[in-house]
Amino acid sequence: MEKRSSFSGSIGFVLAAAGSAVGLGNIWRFPYLAAKDGGGRFLVIYIILALTFGFTLLMTEVAIGRKTKQSCLTAYGKLNKKWGFLGGLASIVPFIIMPYYCVIGGWVLKYALVFITGQGAAAASDDFFTTFITGYAQPIVYNFVFLLMTAIVIFRGVNKGIESLSKVLMPILFVLIIGIAIYSLTLSGNELTEGRTGMQGLSIYLIPDFSGTDARGILMTIMDAMGQLFYSISVAMGIMVTYGSYFKDEDNLIKSVNQIEIFDTVVAFLAGVMIIPAVYVFLGTEGLENAGPGLVFVAMPKIFNQMGIAGNILGAVFFIMVLFAALTSCISIMEAVCSGMIDKGMSRKKATITEGIIALVLSTVVCLGYNVFYFEFKLPNGSVGQILDIMDYAANNILMPLLAIGTCILVGWILKPKTIIDEATKNGEKFGRRWLYTAMIKVVAPIMLFVLLLGSLGVY
Repeated sequence: MEKRSSFSGSIGFVLAAAGSAVGLGNIWRFPYLAAKDGGGRFLVIYIILALTFGFTLLMTEVAIGRKTKQSCLTAYGKLNKKWGFLGGLASIVPFIIMPYYCVIGGWVLKYALVFITGQGAAAASDDFFTTFITGYAQPIVYNFVFLLMTAIVIFRGVNKGIESLSKVLMPILFVLIIGIAIYSLTLSGNELTEGRTGMQGLSIYLIPDFSGTDARGILMTIMDAMGQLFYSISVAMGIMVTYGSYFKDEDNLIKSVNQIEIFDTVVAFLAGVMIIPAVYVFLGTEGLENAGPGLVFVAMPKIFNQMGIAGNILGAVFFIMVLFAALTSCISIMEAVCSGMIDKGMSRKKATITEGIIALVLSTVVCLGYNVFYFEFKLPNGSVGQILDIMDYAANNILMPLLAIGTCILVGWILKPKTIIDEATKNGEKFGRRWLYTAMIKVVAPIMLFVLLLGSLGVY
């Protein structure tokens, strides 16, 4: 078995973990949910949940990883043999996510190249996205290139691969998001945009809207914010346990977890500042209400097209930024799978090749789900989807809540919260939210997760 690697320091760990957290979920899902759920109303609820619910799950998983020095596959069994099945569940989640995330990463790569080569106007046509994903060769080729980029980083290892790339990409990503966000706020109204401005769009994003909102509406907003936290901070998918296992014992775990929380929340917030004002200026409130998952690939190209020459340049910068976000997240997903293989005795080289081949086969099937294998399936939450949507639903709406519930029960009632608190404070650190952590892991978080699971199953 290979000797377990470790990040060179807390900065490397924070940037790698933040890179995992800052992915496609932050770029398109956070702004779209904020627009759907009353702007500032969603923001307030999300921030509260991030500081309580998100903190609890993130701290738990990172501490489990550092304490056991094992990947998600074997860490739970090392804590308690009877609960080792959670490790299998934790490994299945990234295994399912990896193929379709590569497909979406391939879409982002396609759009980045389209804008870089000055063909942004073509991407703004109504049928561009549909024509591309329903094609045969192109989606598979772009998917393969994106998967290859990911695999090369994993092949290079924790320090030379994951940490080195994160230290370069994350600062660039942050600067690009800030730059685009500032530009979005400077957009001014004209006849084409009916006088709408970026600052007006910002007010829609920031000011809470409770008009016509009943108790069920608030509950739905809470459920959306909780679901977004799963996407956003990469919990309940084995990643943070795996990355935690590379975290050195002498480094400050509590401080690092807080930094990941702050970094991820700030980036998610800035993604909203970047996208919502621009969508409002060019597409109005109707554009915000109807954006949905197509925000990045359908709405944004149309917006860039209306900006003229500057739009093509901004579009290239935007999709390069999204590509960086997708790549850092996909790297963490693949590492969670490969790390388990390594802990079972495989070399990193063999584990990377094995998972790469499996992911390529499955992702090719996902690509063909829009043509050769096309069918429509009604999911329990009422939406209709294809192969990609089914895989996404199974991982994010069923397995992740189940894993999180199991983790809360294991830590809160079997091992006791003291196990995690002791690990987090082993160097004399102060655990400022100790009472909150105990209450969340034992009672509040399991109840919230169960309600989220029921909602995912379409019970209410």
